[in-house]
Formats: sequence, C-alpha cells, structure tokens
Amino acid sequence: MVVESVIQEFRKTKQLADRAIAQLSDDQLHARLDAEANSVAMLMAHMAGNMRSRWTDFLTTDGEKPWRTRDAEFEPPPLPRADLVAAWEAGWQVLFDTLASLTDDDLARPVTIRGEAQSALAAILRQVSHYGGHAHQIVLLAKHLTGPAWTVLSIPRGQSAAYTAATKAASGA
Repeated sequence: MVVESVIQEFRKTKQLADRAIAQLSDDQLHARLDAEANSVAMLMAHMAGNMRSRWTDFLTTDGEKPWRTRDAEFEPPPLPRADLVAAWEAGWQVLFDTLASLTDDDLARPVTIRGEAQSALAAILRQVSHYGGHAHQIVLLAKHLTGPAWTVLSIPRGQSAAYTAATKAASGA
C-alpha cells in the first residue's frame, strides 16, 4: 500500500512536469534566466541522470553510481528535444520499474546513497522531495517563459469557488 502511494505521487510529479514541458518551444526548453540558472533542459537531464543512478539496483548498490557524471547534467545539454525527452522517459522508466518490484516489506531494508546508509523508505522519500522540487522549478520556468500563452495546470486564478461547486455537482454531493 505504501509503495503504491509513492508510485502515485511520482506519477503526479511526472505529469505536472510533462504538462509544463509540453508548453515550451525547443528554444524555451534550453533558455536560461541568467548564467547561473538552470534551463528546463538542464533540469530534465539532471533528473534523468539522478533517476538512472538512484533507481538502478536500488536495494543492492550505492545510489550514486560511479558511471554517473552529475556535473555534466548541469551543463547546457546539446541534446535535441527528442533525445532529451528520451533520456527523461528512460529515467522515469527505471524509477517506475524499480518501485513496481518493491513490496512494503522492502521499505525497512537498508540502502546507501553517497555512502550514507538509510532505510529504503527514507531514500524513496528523499527522491519524492527532490523530484517534486525540480518539477516545480520546471513549472515556474515554463510559466515564465511562455507568458500569456501559458495554460494553467490546476485551478485558474479566481476560479476556486466554481471548481469546488463543479466538483461537488459531479460527485453528487
């Protein structure tokens, strides 16, 4: 039950980021607000690299794999959109495949990230927070970059009461 709840939260996080990314042109995907800022493409590359590293052999090897080049994830990626999205999807697939293989009994098992031992549950929650933070960065950047063309991902401003009323009516409450 816990693992299923975690999977649902990761799916919501991915959907939020995907819906924001879909609103960006290729140029906007790679745009940076300043020299120190990350672009959406850089965040996607970072998250994809992190997911492949953390979730590959999750229960048996350190989550920071020797083959990962974390610093390169924050360099402007020369990848075209299709390759970037493919890496993004592959990272998420590793995460979802690994979580699908876990049971709630696995959550107490010890795992290691950068040499730090913790429970599998603690490591999973760490990633829920990490990916949620970056997904919201992606949303903020996409909203900024698209300006008036932005399509709201949740309840539009000033429409909470109408949303609540429509939800109640749809549920028969």
